[in-house]
Amino acid sequence: MENPTPPTFIDVDKGICIGFVALMSFFLMLMIVRCANLIVDPYTAIPTSTWEEEQIN
Repeated sequence: MENPTPPTFIDVDKGICIGFVALMSFFLMLMIVRCANLIVDPYTAIPTSTWEEEQIN
C-alpha cells in the first residue's frame, strides 16, 4: 500500500504575515541607509536656498 501524500494547502494568514515582515524589513533597511548617509554627510540634506538667499540687515 502506498503512502498518500498529505494535501497541500496555503495558509493565508502566514503568507500575509511574512509579506508584512518582508515589507517592514525593506523599509527598515531603507531608513538605515538614509540615516547613515545623513550621518556621513549632513550638509547635503540642508537645502542651500535657505541660507544663501537670506539677507541680513
